[in-house]
Amino acid sequence: MGNTKTISETTKTSTSFLRLEQYSFGVGDRFAHQAKAQLRAMMLLAEKGAEVTPVWNKSNREHSIIGSQPGSVLTAAQEAVRELGWKKQYHVDADHITLATFDRFIASSDYYTLDVAEAIGKPASSARVESFLRSHVELLQRIELPGQDRPIHMSREKALRLAGKYLLAAEVAGQIYKRVAEARGDAPFITEVSMDETESPQDPEELLLILAALADQHVPLQTIAPKFSGRFNKGVDYVGDVRQFEAQFRADIAVIAHAVERYNLPKNLKLSVHSGSDKFSLYGPIRHALRDTGAGLHLKTAGTTWLEELIGLAEAGGRALELAKDIYAESCAHRKELCAPYLAVIDIDSAELPDARRVAGWTSEQYCSALRHDPSCPEFNPSFRQLLHVGYKVAAQMGKKYLEMLEACEEPISRNVTANLFDRHLKPLFLD
Repeated sequence: MGNTKTISETTKTSTSFLRLEQYSFGVGDRFAHQAKAQLRAMMLLAEKGAEVTPVWNKSNREHSIIGSQPGSVLTAAQEAVRELGWKKQYHVDADHITLATFDRFIASSDYYTLDVAEAIGKPASSARVESFLRSHVELLQRIELPGQDRPIHMSREKALRLAGKYLLAAEVAGQIYKRVAEARGDAPFITEVSMDETESPQDPEELLLILAALADQHVPLQTIAPKFSGRFNKGVDYVGDVRQFEAQFRADIAVIAHAVERYNLPKNLKLSVHSGSDKFSLYGPIRHALRDTGAGLHLKTAGTTWLEELIGLAEAGGRALELAKDIYAESCAHRKELCAPYLAVIDIDSAELPDARRVAGWTSEQYCSALRHDPSCPEFNPSFRQLLHVGYKVAAQMGKKYLEMLEACEEPISRNVTANLFDRHLKPLFLD
């Protein structure tokens, strides 16, 4: 991918395999202005003795909304790495690619998150399902998992149902992977598979069958994103039973350890948590599980940086504050269309949204207090935050006006971006 082959050349182990380190952290940078501020957070963490590999991610949908090209993510990352003197691994994620979109990212990404959402649930033929189960009789046996008190034991009825649900999705993942490998030639890359876009959480038996199906397709996935229990709404904390999540997270770690050995999957295969930004109540349980098991983690964030841009603009005051207010007013005016693509991952209470005319009279402190994700602050407003989270299209439509203001207010914005990632995300996840 241009110069990206040199990002982690020393980790190249085969033609198409680029080894991802144990802990990696996905950061979104929708307007490609905060890469240095994001990388500074990783460097602060490294100074504290914890190493995390930065992965800049941006989906095709976000590129389409903003009007950017995939290469802009690589350029921003390379500039940050060069200017800050980062000597370790880093990657650029072609986030949620499909057969229709992967080719846009070949020259600029070395990490590919394969999106098979449209194929999940499309029934495979009974002949295909029966063939799969004949090849995997072990799925119907009693399986003891490391670190788990209870074994898993899948009934034939359940195995038939799950195979019917996921076999076509696994085949699509295999097709995307092969197309990417062909297009990249001898340039190695990292593969993640996203299986989290389902209506219900996946139990350990479900995850094991998914991994068996992906192994059959010869997909060398290094991260897998399952559907966890609870809600992972954009930009706000986890909604659900934290103890239930922790139990599932630990069980999934055990399933992965078993599948790696049973199906000869990459030894460093690990869980990926999507929409992981701001899930503060989960960071402690995740950290404890990683410590107890030695497992790896990829946690993906996105819009949290865009929100810190707004906070930085509001802190700057003057015209920058007025711009932040205008973005909220336009987001209110176009709420339905902005929210439509994200309805599964937002919960906005319209009664809690302040009137745009009232916000127009706010001070910098009032705007920041409502937006900044500080649960201890009585003025924090999750609905206000979620609407602005999906309102980045408004800023994109401002074009040069918004970008020039980002540059004019670089100091407060970068300070907030770094502090948000380091203090609220990286420290709770990776430092005791």
